[in-house]
Amino acid sequence: MRQAATAGLFLFLSAAVCLTSGAQEPDTTFKVNVKLVNVFVTVTDEHGAPIASLKKDNFALQEDGKDQRISVFDKESALPLSIVLAVDTSLSTRKDLPLELASARRFAHAILRPIDALSLYQFSEIVNEVVPFTSDLGRIDHGVDRIRMGAATAMYDALYLGAQALEPRQGRKVMVIITDGGDTMSKVDYKDAVRAAEEAEAILYSIIVVPIEASAGRDTGGEHALIQLSNDTGGK
Repeated sequence: MRQAATAGLFLFLSAAVCLTSGAQEPDTTFKVNVKLVNVFVTVTDEHGAPIASLKKDNFALQEDGKDQRISVFDKESALPLSIVLAVDTSLSTRKDLPLELASARRFAHAILRPIDALSLYQFSEIVNEVVPFTSDLGRIDHGVDRIRMGAATAMYDALYLGAQALEPRQGRKVMVIITDGGDTMSKVDYKDAVRAAEEAEAILYSIIVVPIEASAGRDTGGEHALIQLSNDTGGK
């Protein structure tokens, strides 16, 4: 298995975006709302290790080529972390499923703190939430034990539904997906999955199962799409 997910440093930047108007009459008053837009950044060095010493002055933020003011700068490691962990149980991963499940279990035990919460999903031709958000490792372990093999792969559906589950939650929001990268029967597409993740302000980390080294027989297109989706949301 090639693991593309790494623990990084989550930095939170809020950019103040102001609306502007054209020429105004002297006695005319325009009222506009100022919105804070969340921008999540993961910063690592060339070896993948987190860089923890960065300050607001180390960042520059632009929108459509125009500089934006960074109003709030926070390191988010102290905030609660909500995680959707989605495991591909389609037939194409049958040989690697035991390894996937062992990896999912180790991940939960390594990452979860009492203030955090994880929701466990499995997806094949359908998407199931096996365990709702919890910090109880016993419940998560029991959920991992209940996961069973399916047939086809609805990967984008899993990403879409996972993002919807994360959207109302507070703090940092992350999706981790363990899959071989193929999608065979989702009702939503790549763009829908990206949009849902962006609206939820969720970062995607993908762990791609590579059953064979040669490209023949692998869904390399699906792998590349998943890597791009991770990059689009700020993950890996």
